[in-house]
Amino acid sequence: MNKEEIIKKFRIHETDTGSPEVQIALLTEEIKNLTQHLKTHKKDNSCRRGLLKKVAQRRKLLNYLKRKDEKRYKSLLSKLKI
Repeated sequence: MNKEEIIKKFRIHETDTGSPEVQIALLTEEIKNLTQHLKTHKKDNSCRRGLLKKVAQRRKLLNYLKRKDEKRYKSLLSKLKI
C-alpha cells in the first residue's frame, strides 16, 4: 500500500494529512516494511535503529490519541489490527 492510499483510507476530512490516525497508519506501514527488510538483512543496525525510533514515535502518538479520544483510538487499533 502506498502513502496516498493510506492517507485516503485513514483521513478524517478531505484535506487531512497530519491527524494522529494518518500518522500512525503511515508509521505502521513503514514499520512493516522495515521488519521485512530486517528479516533478510539481520546485521543492518542502522535500519534497526530507525525501526526502533519509528516504533517509539508510533507509541507516543497512540498514547496521545488514547488520552484525547479513546473511541478514535480503539477504532484505529481495530482498523490497523495492532
